[in-house]
Amino acid sequence: MLGALAEGDTKISGFLEGEDTLATLAAFRAMGVRAEGPDGGDLLIHGMGRQGLRCPEEPLYLGNSGTSMRLLAGLLAGQDFDVVLTGDASLSTRPMRRVTEPLAAMGADIEASENGTPPLRIRGGACLRGIEYRMPVASAQVKSCLLLAGLYAQGRTCVSEPAPTRDHTERMLRGFGYPVVVEGNRVCVDGSGGLTGGVLEVPADISSAAFFMVGAAIASGSELLLEHVGVNPTRTGVIEILRLMGADLTLAKERQVGGEPVADIRVRSSPLKGVRIPERLVPLAIDEFPAVFVAAACAEGETVLTGAQELRVKESDRIEVMANGLSTLGIDARPTGDGMIIRGGVMGGGELDSYGDHRVAMAFSMAGLRARDTVVIKDCANVNTSFPGFASVVHQAGSNMLVEPSPS
Repeated sequence: MLGALAEGDTKISGFLEGEDTLATLAAFRAMGVRAEGPDGGDLLIHGMGRQGLRCPEEPLYLGNSGTSMRLLAGLLAGQDFDVVLTGDASLSTRPMRRVTEPLAAMGADIEASENGTPPLRIRGGACLRGIEYRMPVASAQVKSCLLLAGLYAQGRTCVSEPAPTRDHTERMLRGFGYPVVVEGNRVCVDGSGGLTGGVLEVPADISSAAFFMVGAAIASGSELLLEHVGVNPTRTGVIEILRLMGADLTLAKERQVGGEPVADIRVRSSPLKGVRIPERLVPLAIDEFPAVFVAAACAEGETVLTGAQELRVKESDRIEVMANGLSTLGIDARPTGDGMIIRGGVMGGGELDSYGDHRVAMAFSMAGLRARDTVVIKDCANVNTSFPGFASVVHQAGSNMLVEPSPS
């Protein structure tokens, strides 16, 4: 996104060729951006400058990517052309008022459906103005959306968050030479800056690594080394939670790559214990909870999660879907309004539905490491949105997993 708006070229290595990122790339190509690749994770973006995007001929289809839709809503709110953002059936049910309302307060001409869901219709030519916005719910997507809109706004745009969320956007803006001011829980940008292309290296994603952290922790005799993983402090909640549960997890070769902290993560199997998860860690591990729930199911005693109502509006209602699946496997998993209570036990087999949620499907595949019988997971195609090649990596790690085509 920032490479497209920058002056000059941006060379990216480590680009994840998943459906979400490829849908985002296709959207920018539809707006006239020239991009070479991706080829083996390498991508070259020829920057168009902040005012260089052109009106697409068709609505921009973003597949399953809520991140792409919310961030693009902010970036496109300040353009001079009309655009419609659409997505698949799952994305079309996800709440968008959390971005449309503050964008409208900035002067954007944007609307969602009557239910506040996609498609989003943005009319160009709006004169955006900077605002001071206090987010009611901690959300990196909302924060990033407003910061990107702030690049096109008159004056200063400031976003205050109730709890720390991932700060990749702030770091990346600085990497492109754009001034960002961070004061405690408040982040500000001014609409008068510029972006300059450069060379970027993307580390391995901790959200994807989390499934293997849990798998190695719960499978007897396991030991895994996960290399070159991003350990941004706004993303390491899963590491802290697993350590609280007693996981044998260590970091080595800690270093900085492109402004992001990176490390190798070694995990050895160990007995886990149930814990009350501190609410301060919830926004730092919000995408990793499906994997954490599986760890809790294998732990001795009770694990209690509160303050995580955001899980109910992800690609699926991850509280209900994970509780139902764990119950099918024989685990005492009780959903609550804002979390879950899980009592660890012995897992049997069964047939589970991931409801098209990539992280749910991958989490249940790790549950199969401890199940006494076969675990069958339905509706798994969306794993490719965030982790293409997941099955082959699972096999490489030694798991016995079979992927079958869906019946026609």
